[in-house]
Amino acid sequence: MSEDVSVRWWNTGLCLEEEAHAAAHQCDQLLTVCYCTTKPIGKSRGCTNFRASFPLPRYRNFYPIFVHIASIIKHKSLAYRCFFDYNRVVPKRRRIFLLTIPAGADFILRRLTENGFDAYVVGGCVRDSLLGLFPHDWDICTSARPEQMQAVFADCRVIETGLKHGTLTVLHNRIPYEVTTFRVDGGYTDHRHPDSVSFVSNVVDDLARRDFTVNAMAWNPQTGLVDAFHGQEDLRAGIIRAVGDPKTRFTEDALRILRALRFASVYAFRIDDATSQAAHDLRNTLTDVAAERIRVELAKLLCGQGAADILRAYPDVVFVLLPQLRAMHGFDQHNPHHRYDVWEHTLRALPHIPPTETLRLAILLHDSGKPDCFTLDEAGIGHMHGHAERSAEIADEVLSSLRVDNATRERVTLLVRSHSLSVSPDPKLLRRRLNQLGEEALRELLLLQRADQLGKGTISPEEIKAEYRAVVAALDALMATSPCFTLKSLAVSGRDLMAAGLPKGHIVGQALAYLLDEVMAERLPNARDALLDAAIRQFGGMS
Repeated sequence: MSEDVSVRWWNTGLCLEEEAHAAAHQCDQLLTVCYCTTKPIGKSRGCTNFRASFPLPRYRNFYPIFVHIASIIKHKSLAYRCFFDYNRVVPKRRRIFLLTIPAGADFILRRLTENGFDAYVVGGCVRDSLLGLFPHDWDICTSARPEQMQAVFADCRVIETGLKHGTLTVLHNRIPYEVTTFRVDGGYTDHRHPDSVSFVSNVVDDLARRDFTVNAMAWNPQTGLVDAFHGQEDLRAGIIRAVGDPKTRFTEDALRILRALRFASVYAFRIDDATSQAAHDLRNTLTDVAAERIRVELAKLLCGQGAADILRAYPDVVFVLLPQLRAMHGFDQHNPHHRYDVWEHTLRALPHIPPTETLRLAILLHDSGKPDCFTLDEAGIGHMHGHAERSAEIADEVLSSLRVDNATRERVTLLVRSHSLSVSPDPKLLRRRLNQLGEEALRELLLLQRADQLGKGTISPEEIKAEYRAVVAALDALMATSPCFTLKSLAVSGRDLMAAGLPKGHIVGQALAYLLDEVMAERLPNARDALLDAAIRQFGGMS
């Protein structure tokens, strides 16, 4: 603050949780921290009310450390907001976290608390809030037993399918919230679900059964943050660490191995040594996990900001899931156009493509067929003729094994099969590619080809990006003219040709294909009369 700003602190007594909670709700998508002190600050004395408000854009590996002073600072009739380093201003013993939670979660916490039960939001929603992200799902844990939860929410719409494991889904404004009794789990015979659960009254015992420390935190407005396993410290340090013995956690549910990799990729964290070693040692247990579950985690991993680093550090885990890709690892291409082996080239290309499931799968699989197509000429130069088609076959096999939906599988295999096609700013060639792929797939292909080139390590990135921009600009200009590149966009139809005298049958189809080809090559205008004349000249004498 500048010295000429007049600051008046006033005694507010203790900071009321209800007041702070309400203020947090007024600031949508904010993580709020409240702090009170009776110590003098500077020349002012009395109780000072601090409230931190963290906006929630997606920070890259960022732990919020700023505190916003919520007290009104008046100078020349203006309000000022001042920010201070959280670690300097607020003593650790006095920190109280107030998360901004949705109305449904707030309702459930209050209802359970009013009925004498402990209740917390727990897991990923707490983790993401502390990271400055906006959680999508809010899970709640409570000391209330299933039958007690049923009684508490008797006037609410609920789903009871998880009661065996202590979970009741409460719907608030049609949004589902899973509410689960504090519990400890028995054995995991199927390596996914506990054989039995035992209900407990202590939230710490419940947190102890969870997978990773960053997911083993709970919060409510009364007690603040419950962090018995130092998840907050691991968030600050950017570490994924199993709760307790990592081999025990992974044996309970092998998917947790892939979840560890996924979290490390999404948040650009590292996996701690013991957890990492357990993931390597127990990687083969992933074969027991359902393909649908693998697909969900793998897609999130591939779309993470640290995906390439994780795939590079854990190829043995990846190849258990995708054995079709094992041959790529360390495969020397013996080609001056490629600085890296096939696997490393793929990993270097991956960060250069937008993080959508379709595009990340396409770049992962685009060169998977190279080892099968490799030949060496007399000069010792490697060639992989036909590798795009072979890669598409492997992609189809991989995606089918992962139970990927048909639309995604077909688009990925199309992109992989097409990734070696030449594309340039030439309008004629662009029309041809539009006819083959359609506009959306062509634009995705351009992104795939750019990433492929950037991953080779032999071409200037500036040159690659300039070429990409030139093609995109030419495509934009072409699309602005509403070009004809499909039969549907021709100015004549099959009925028009038959009305003009062409015989019904295969001749009409041949004529339409001919006309489209002529229009795309700019040898004919897409005009009704010109097309009908050309069709009669070319096909009028056929029967």
